Amino acid sequence: MSSLFDQFLSTSEAIEVVGERNFLQAMLRFEAALAQAQAATGVIPQAAAQSIIGTCKVDLLDVSKIVRDSAFAGSVAIPLVKMLRDTVALFNPEAAPFVHYGCTSQDAIDTAMALVTREALVLIRADVQRIVAALLQLAGQHADTPMLARTLMQPACVTSFGLTCANWAAPLVRSLQRLDDSAERALQLQLGGTVGTLEKMQGQGAEIARLMAQALGLSVPLMSWHTQRDSWVALGCELGLLTGSLGKIAKDLVLLSQFEVAELAEPLEAGRGGPPSMPHKHNPVASMVALAAAQRVPQRVATLLAAMPQEHERAAGAWQAELAEWPQLLMSVHGSARALALALAGLQVNPKRMRSNLNAVRASLPKEAAKEWFSPDLKQHAAQLARQQVAALRAQSQADGV
Repeated sequence: MSSLFDQFLSTSEAIEVVGERNFLQAMLRFEAALAQAQAATGVIPQAAAQSIIGTCKVDLLDVSKIVRDSAFAGSVAIPLVKMLRDTVALFNPEAAPFVHYGCTSQDAIDTAMALVTREALVLIRADVQRIVAALLQLAGQHADTPMLARTLMQPACVTSFGLTCANWAAPLVRSLQRLDDSAERALQLQLGGTVGTLEKMQGQGAEIARLMAQALGLSVPLMSWHTQRDSWVALGCELGLLTGSLGKIAKDLVLLSQFEVAELAEPLEAGRGGPPSMPHKHNPVASMVALAAAQRVPQRVATLLAAMPQEHERAAGAWQAELAEWPQLLMSVHGSARALALALAGLQVNPKRMRSNLNAVRASLPKEAAKEWFSPDLKQHAAQLARQQVAALRAQSQADGV
């Protein structure tokens, strides 16, 4: 699920979360919860359930073979279930027929994807919270720091660096709230059986779903969502919006850290950002990672949207395309968030250069124009706005648990 280039465009934690072993273990958690719930409702024997649950450990299976065989089978669930069934049969042959009983491969895969996505969202949320905290601290600290505002890449008038930081933070606070709301709707158990009717659950489908969702910490959908992907794709869209907001910050950091501007700089670290042959060069590596994510993620989200028209009760191709994009989406989003969290925690701010750049523009203007666009009143107004916005964002963050 990752390549050489994902190593610096993502994080080791995100790569591990969506990696082969963790995903297969999530599928095995589904199988164990299924067996436990079916035994509790009398659909399968309790002894069979115990054998299945005890065998649902990824260390007991050949992960590499499952991955290889999935290419031939057309689904990772087929070789996983076969190997699980064969392994269960070694200890309890009578239990083997009850492995994966009454459900379909998509049930296991969608539920596993919800489980690993929940893990990834914890990582993403933590780093975005760090970004918000760093930005609000900078906004308060530099509310009175004047800087040149720019529109259409040209000098405009005086603003406050604190206000700039507060403006960077605002969409992230909103995004965290929307992400929580969307995740609450999207992180659901998938359990429908072959065509969404749970036809083999002996009338116990609703109770089995309730018990499974409880065991896995997921919500219970009104019905299976095999080809009804709206809530799931909505979560992907929210991740796309978040990445765009992170990319906006990164774009501004890159522009403000140019040598000719030099108002900001990412933290200096040994072995990061500086080619040894050019000691005067300080590459904005963190911003580069965030901008790369902002370039890649829209295509991932577009694929999720394009895959929504799916055939009848189960899709042939569209769902599979969605599956391939989702891990890459999660890796890109966390790579962006982690990179900016590290950069903003040690951001180098140069108020003297901000003032120098501002004064250079002011000096180039006629006296009346300079007085109009660079007056102390405008500076104070921007500072006041910065303080107001910081207070509002802190209150919103506390209310939303951000």
